[in-house]
Amino acid sequence: MLPRAGARLLSTAARNSVLQVCIVGSGPAGLYTAEKLLKRYGEDVRVDVLDRLPTPFGLVRSGVAPDHADVKNVTNQFTATCRDPRVGYLGNVSVGADIALAELRPLYHAVVLAYGAESDRRLGVPGEDAAGVFAAREFVWWYNGHPDARDLPVSLADVESVAVCGIGNVALDCARLLLKRPAALATTDIAGHALDALRKAGRVREVQLFARRGPVQAACTPKELRELVTLDGVAVHAPPDQMAVSPADEAEMKAVRMRRRMYDLIKGAAAKQPAGAQQHLRFQFYRNPVEVMVDPSGAACGVRVERTRLEATPRGVVAVGTGEYDAHPAQLVLKSIGYRSLPLEGVAFDARAGVVPNTAGRVLREYGGSEVDPGLYVCGWVKRGPTGIIGTNSMDADETVDSMYRDTAALPLRPVGGGAALRELLRQRGVRAVDFGGWQRIDAREVAGGAAVGKPREKIVSVGDMLSTAGV
Repeated sequence: MLPRAGARLLSTAARNSVLQVCIVGSGPAGLYTAEKLLKRYGEDVRVDVLDRLPTPFGLVRSGVAPDHADVKNVTNQFTATCRDPRVGYLGNVSVGADIALAELRPLYHAVVLAYGAESDRRLGVPGEDAAGVFAAREFVWWYNGHPDARDLPVSLADVESVAVCGIGNVALDCARLLLKRPAALATTDIAGHALDALRKAGRVREVQLFARRGPVQAACTPKELRELVTLDGVAVHAPPDQMAVSPADEAEMKAVRMRRRMYDLIKGAAAKQPAGAQQHLRFQFYRNPVEVMVDPSGAACGVRVERTRLEATPRGVVAVGTGEYDAHPAQLVLKSIGYRSLPLEGVAFDARAGVVPNTAGRVLREYGGSEVDPGLYVCGWVKRGPTGIIGTNSMDADETVDSMYRDTAALPLRPVGGGAALRELLRQRGVRAVDFGGWQRIDAREVAGGAAVGKPREKIVSVGDMLSTAGV
């Protein structure tokens, strides 16, 4: 009979073999988990890290903006983890396609799901699927050279105005890259096709950021907001009526100083109107998109929004519609209202929250239940939802590894095939798995390609080219 939650499942002392762990996902959540396992178990653990792409590092590679090179320095730490002899990396291995989770689990004592969020929340409005409308995630993947987005039909040639639905950090990244001079991006690791598109298109004249709530409730952080509102040659606009604050807003800014800083950043930037500005950033607060307007050719030509106001309800303060509507022209519409994780066969899933149900990182057998699925753990966005910064995943990994450690008992571990068995199975199936040495060959080619054009790297955007370069 399988133990229930809280039972001790694995061993920490007097082992006959080392703990064999497989982590699904090589982004920050997965690699922080690997790092914590090495520190916690010492020589008594072996870790295999899988990723569906040949390249590691997940969101650090495909999500962090090209002009945020300092944030990407965490890859040095992750590289050290992957080079540890107790860790094996297997890229180009898709759990669910190349191997089922039900096949993977018997090969290891524990499996950690850390595969992030590769889908998006939808607006749920007419016109959302028109040409020229993209999820911000897709646009970010496009300019960061993610293979899945290299052929995204982004056309900037006739774009003068962009509508961004949302005001979180991802929305701000998109706005900043569209308003920034292409020459300022030419020395970053932006994908070559994106830089070419920005150069050929000229400069976007206007970016509008639409938020359902007010400036005090903006979901971004001060650093990213400051970068955006201080761009050279960009005039910032925030209508005075939308910047008015209520007593509740004042109380919120007093309680959370970051709210005050962001409000002051927007207000201060809007008060400075650079002479002869050719580009404009327009904050549109208390505006909820209700329709993407579409021209006769089927392409987006604007957004229709409903004005909102904030109301206190038993669920907290929410934005409610007023029945007043405005229309705003835009030739490109980006939806930045949240990433969303996808379910994996054989694992319970909370479809409403878009996460794997868990208790402190222990996966539950079913949504709404209390019994854990022994030996199955979760970390990162698929555990808690798409919140926090890269470093948040370190604390998240601590909790998951602590749970795994508490689940262990002074009993011999059952024999498992581990990484050797997995590699043999993949070989038999013809899966071209990329080890860390293969990734280093990809890395070396990218760095060399970048050096030739004055960039940190020129990303390879084709999986086929990656595999050839890796030598598999």
